[in-house]
Amino acid sequence: MPKKDGRPRHQQIAAELRALIMSGDLAPGTRLPTTQQLMAQYAVTSQTVQRTLNVLKDENFIVGRAGVGVYVRDEPSLAITPASYMTPAARDEAYPWMTEAAKRSQRGAIRLLGVSEVAPPAAVAEALGLDDGEAVSLRHQMLLLDDRPAELAWIYHPLSIAQGTPLMDRKRIPGGSPRLLAELGHPPRQWVDRLSSRLPTTEELETLELPDDVPVLRTLRVVYTDETRPIEVQVLVKGGHLYELMYRQDVD
Repeated sequence: MPKKDGRPRHQQIAAELRALIMSGDLAPGTRLPTTQQLMAQYAVTSQTVQRTLNVLKDENFIVGRAGVGVYVRDEPSLAITPASYMTPAARDEAYPWMTEAAKRSQRGAIRLLGVSEVAPPAAVAEALGLDDGEAVSLRHQMLLLDDRPAELAWIYHPLSIAQGTPLMDRKRIPGGSPRLLAELGHPPRQWVDRLSSRLPTTEELETLELPDDVPVLRTLRVVYTDETRPIEVQVLVKGGHLYELMYRQDVD
């Protein structure tokens, strides 16, 4: 027997409108139907419509304009191209997060939340090929756009690479870790992303200032140097309602 959607009606309607916005069928700046029109369209009460609109407002998909109406947000989801952040920055360039933000007329910033030596999560230990009980260095940071939290990052390195280097210092690394790794003789040559989505942890929800029940995009990135040797693992978490990841690959 086919599964039925057991979600509350306002969540079902919000999902339909969200899909239309993300597909572009409700374009940025489009005025939504009035409350009365939505009531008639979906055969629901005014209260259900208001709950629907509140969900989409909390997720920044729509904005209310007093005395005018409700409109789709002016900007579509931000499409982030991971490859733009992997090439080591030149010595006179800032970290790619800032330079890429500037290209979009945004202000990028990085806030270092902590640097420590830790026991790695199982997926990180496996990706780095570590022995049982082997520790790693961890740089935990938050990336911001226009002073708003955009992404949380946990960046792991083997201690054989990190010890005695700025990777273990509690301060920002000029140009980011790709440039430093290249200077240390471990130039990034390849990276592999594994993408998944899930509901946020309490830390992620609070730090990224996410609406309730919005999934996050999680990227597990393994960076390799010469001879396909893993040198870095990144765990990146961002709100799934605001960002898209864009990949481009030439086909021979």
